[in-house]
Amino acid sequence: MQIRVINPNTTLAMTTKIGAAAQRIAAPGTDVVATQPASGPVSIESHFDEAISAVGVLEEVLAGERDGVDAYVIACFGDPGLLAARELTRAPVIGIAEAAFHMAALISTRFSIVTTLGRTGIIAEHLLEQYGFRHHCRRVRAAEIPVLDLEENGEMALNRIIDECRRARDEDNIGAIVLGCGGMADLTGEISRAVGLPVIEGVTAAVKLAEAVVGLGLGTSKQGDLAFPRPKAFTGQFEHFSGLTPTGRELPKQK
Repeated sequence: MQIRVINPNTTLAMTTKIGAAAQRIAAPGTDVVATQPASGPVSIESHFDEAISAVGVLEEVLAGERDGVDAYVIACFGDPGLLAARELTRAPVIGIAEAAFHMAALISTRFSIVTTLGRTGIIAEHLLEQYGFRHHCRRVRAAEIPVLDLEENGEMALNRIIDECRRARDEDNIGAIVLGCGGMADLTGEISRAVGLPVIEGVTAAVKLAEAVVGLGLGTSKQGDLAFPRPKAFTGQFEHFSGLTPTGRELPKQK
């Protein structure tokens, strides 16, 4: 099984870290390939950043279709381009926010999210509503650190995240914590030990869900709004999408 883990930003160090965390959790025989777009924002911290990065995500999915990828993970907590990516393939496409919410709800009746910035916390609140998990989440908290501090000032960032997780534990009456950034993919063990609660991070959760969906012989439905997009003309910088006809390749057979 090959899973393409797409970091929607263009910071190579973060892509490498995300890929390593994904491969460590993957089952024997699962090959994880971590990729990033050729162009786009170096970090994703706003609706604007998400909109720009979504095109790069779609380019990576189309490349994966040519390579016969079995499943995709979108490794940004805003899940940019998720539904559009699902239109392009029969393979499962898992966003890390949606995966983390599902996993947290399986092991606790209430969880809190600890993310990077307050403004991205608002985006997480929108996703909780969209995915139907608002009732399960007690609070969305922000450590107020820029995303790139996870790469450039790692110890300081980790300490601030742990402090916020402890406040969530002590104040929110929760059973688990969700980390709200793909750049936190390597921090779950250390944070869980420091806080004493289960800590869920979306990259690893998405990889295990992707393995499960493929193992069940399931994939993205092509009935209704997730059917392949209709071929049409595009202009300007998107002209290369003109006449796009996704492969429609068959799902991997269940073993």
